[in-house]
Amino acid sequence: MIIAGLTGGIATGKTTVAAFLRQAGAVIIDADRIARDAVRQGLPAWRNIVESFGREILQEDGEIHREKLGRIIFHDAGRKETLNQIVHPFVFEGMADQMKKIQEADPDAVVIQDIPLLFEAGMHHRLPRIIVVYIPEPLQIARLMERNHLSEADAMARIRSQISIEEKKKRADILIDNSGTLDQTRSRSLEVYALLKQSVPVDRAKSERNA
Repeated sequence: MIIAGLTGGIATGKTTVAAFLRQAGAVIIDADRIARDAVRQGLPAWRNIVESFGREILQEDGEIHREKLGRIIFHDAGRKETLNQIVHPFVFEGMADQMKKIQEADPDAVVIQDIPLLFEAGMHHRLPRIIVVYIPEPLQIARLMERNHLSEADAMARIRSQISIEEKKKRADILIDNSGTLDQTRSRSLEVYALLKQSVPVDRAKSERNA
């Protein structure tokens, strides 16, 4: 398999890029979706979150209210770390299960692990290539305010809870600039997919380095 991680900052357009890569033929493993499934009502992660944060963060139907929980963790690094320690093990397990199934079904697949907090969770050490979706921070703030109907202060709190987009840009193996038009982002995404298809599969690359 050819494997790469995909990340960015909040509101940089990672979901859009993932969709383009999927359309091109990549298999996408969506860490955020795995996390959402892991915290559904009654599951172990859900119980641990309710125990740590209280039932005030629940909706009427008993599911976790993501916005309420977000308002807590984006203003408190300690509480954010508590949530990560609860959820991340379930996410890692879910991703490993999906990787195993892909390996069995299509050993030649181009697999993109879509991980919003890839650097923050330390997962960049486990991946051979990192794709970062980038926009300058002022544009990031503006897009987040518009998308989530946030004040500038709330938008800044969410952005500051992550590693800065400029730092992520420096750490990227492959950069996709999403500050232009949608067509430009699509073209760059397809270009990146083609580059990945031409690259050496991970297993073969490892064996060649160890030879």
